[in-house]
Amino acid sequence: MTAKLNEAIAAFSPVLPLAVAFSGGVDSTALLLACAEKWPGQVYAIHIHHGVQPAADDFEQHCRDFCAQLDVPLTVKRVDGRHAPGQSPEDAARRARYKAFEEIVADGNSSEGIENIAIAQHADDQVETLLLALSRGAGLPGLSAMPATWVRRGITYHRPLLRVRASDIRAWVSSQGAAIIEDPTNVDEQYTRNRIRARLLPALEATFPQFRDTFARSVAHVVQAQQLLLDIAVQDLASLGAPPLIASVQQLSRPRQANVLRHWLSTSSDTVPSTAQLEELLDQIADCTTRGHQIGIKIGIGVVQRRGAELHWYNPSVLL
Repeated sequence: MTAKLNEAIAAFSPVLPLAVAFSGGVDSTALLLACAEKWPGQVYAIHIHHGVQPAADDFEQHCRDFCAQLDVPLTVKRVDGRHAPGQSPEDAARRARYKAFEEIVADGNSSEGIENIAIAQHADDQVETLLLALSRGAGLPGLSAMPATWVRRGITYHRPLLRVRASDIRAWVSSQGAAIIEDPTNVDEQYTRNRIRARLLPALEATFPQFRDTFARSVAHVVQAQQLLLDIAVQDLASLGAPPLIASVQQLSRPRQANVLRHWLSTSSDTVPSTAQLEELLDQIADCTTRGHQIGIKIGIGVVQRRGAELHWYNPSVLL
């Protein structure tokens, strides 16, 4: 292994057994090979078949063949990865993947007691995520980029390769002689992330050779600041109630209102409001001074509205 990859895997200590999200591409191939070598008999692979590419069946067969050669058990989950109107294809795929992971883990027959899943995103992916967040005017949650470890609905996810360069991963996989899938969508520059990869990263490399490390340090500072805001949001929501009381929200400063409402929407409905939506919601809350004043604003795929003294989010496509 390259030094960075070796260090990353040596420092990686998840609870076993471990599942690796395996697409068949170069990055997940490296992660699966390294983990299977470190923990023989304790590593499983999960392949998500999104069904949106003509070659998806070929990708699945490649993963089956590779895992059979490696003697690693593989679970394949087919999902509908198509995006809804107004939803980005990347967001639709992400949601479908995490839902699939949760279903696999919930199915004890296929998960073998797995509660930890490793994902092969690396240092270049982290920089791309940060640049995308900056281009969209993101706040601290977006600028925190991708965490190395996090828990979602009882599953602990890991990104052990976040400090490893994409070129180092590719060089190591090539040295192993491992077969990989080259997904054509990864070089299609109609996607912003791919344009960043093809155009901006080489320019940054030429101008700031250590940009991956320095960007990682900046992300660490942002993560620390975001954790502080999250701690405050948890305390505020505990005092406001869930769903929150409008009168109690009004007692907070506007920045603190924004902070706690983002947290409430994220935890209660997996919804992240845009800046414009959140500002409109805050304005409506400020104007809500009479019993008959109504609040109603679309946020995500749902609506935040006033019900009595409380704020509620609901999805109008689901019967109340």
